[in-house]
Amino acid sequence: MSRVRAVDHIVLSVSDFASSQHFYHGLMTFLGFEVLDKKPQAMGWSDGTTRLWIYQADEPGLKNPYRRGNPGFHHYAWSLNSRQDVDQLQTWLEQNNVTIVDAAGEYYPDYYAVFFLDPDGMKLEGMHYGE
Repeated sequence: MSRVRAVDHIVLSVSDFASSQHFYHGLMTFLGFEVLDKKPQAMGWSDGTTRLWIYQADEPGLKNPYRRGNPGFHHYAWSLNSRQDVDQLQTWLEQNNVTIVDAAGEYYPDYYAVFFLDPDGMKLEGMHYGE
C-alpha cells in the first residue's frame, strides 16, 4: 500500500502575477521559505519539505475569479512552532496591510491561529496546535 510521506507542493493560479509575487515573496520569506525557482509567469518557494508555487492564471481562468465557497480550494494552513510565532505572523500581516479575516486567537482547545487573505481573496492560515 502506498503511504503519503508529506505534502510536497501546492500550486495556486493567481489573477495578477506581479501583485501575488510581491505578496507571497514577502510572506514566504517571513515564514522561512527560500525561492526555489522564478519564471516570467511562475514562482516557487520551499522550506526543504513543502513547496508553494504561484502561476499566472490563463485567459479563460481570469473570466472566473476565485470565490471561497465554490468547489475547490478553501484555505491553506501553515503549522507554526508556537503561539508567539502566530502573533509575530499577525504583526507582519498588519505591517504589510494584509486583510486579516480572523485575528490571532484560540479557535478550538489548544488551537491558536490567524486567518488572512492573499491578493485574490484566497484564505490562508498560520496556526499552532497544542503547547
